[in-house]
Amino acid sequence: MRIEKCYFCSTNVYPGHGSAFVRNDAKVFRFCTSKCNKNFKMKRNPRKVRWTKAFRKAAGKEMVIDSTFEFEKRRNVPVRYDRELMATTIKAMRRVGEIRQRRERAFFKNRCVLCLWG
Repeated sequence: MRIEKCYFCSTNVYPGHGSAFVRNDAKVFRFCTSKCNKNFKMKRNPRKVRWTKAFRKAAGKEMVIDSTFEFEKRRNVPVRYDRELMATTIKAMRRVGEIRQRRERAFFKNRCVLCLWG
């Protein structure tokens, strides 16, 4: 099962959900909702639309550099099914999720302290 990213807002698009736009040069743009699709058609820049992940990263409100993001990229590679491998992968994904949440909490706490003193 391959989980795609929305081209506009960068949220997860699960199989059977969302819509796709295929350009003449065979580039596929996937969208989670019609809202993202319409914003793309209006040629809006995701970095300037406040609710997108691109804006949050550009504005310094989201974690940009973190080693846990590499696991998300690796997850997209199709692998032959193996029950033990699947179990260990799910366990590792949970662990990575816990680590990411801990780091995000520290990041937000640090940012709030800077807001109070800044």
